[in-house]
Amino acid sequence: MTKENSENPRFICGLHATLHVMTGKWKPLILFFLNRGPTRYGELKRSVRGVSDKMLIQQLKELESDGIVRRTDYGEIPLRVDYSLTPFGESLVRAMEPLCNWGEAHEEDIAAAMDRRQASR
Repeated sequence: MTKENSENPRFICGLHATLHVMTGKWKPLILFFLNRGPTRYGELKRSVRGVSDKMLIQQLKELESDGIVRRTDYGEIPLRVDYSLTPFGESLVRAMEPLCNWGEAHEEDIAAAMDRRQASR
């Protein structure tokens, strides 16, 4: 599971590399919604409830820079831009599917644990 490189490895393991790409409160949700197909910014903003414009733009730029998301500007006025997953991004979303399934199967247990944590504060 670990891949060692004696010359200052960039990542400790594959999970570390994956987390580098997915780190951020909103990135997994952005990827989840982009998996439905090309999405315009406004639709994505409505889907990822609670994210600020600044944070959504930042996270999209990072995902684009990492080769996960493609931004398509149609060069039209009014501005028309959409975002979609690259094949690299699609492979990441396929890896996320078991986590989504686990969350759905344990949603009530997770909610109860969150309530207990909140009550103990």
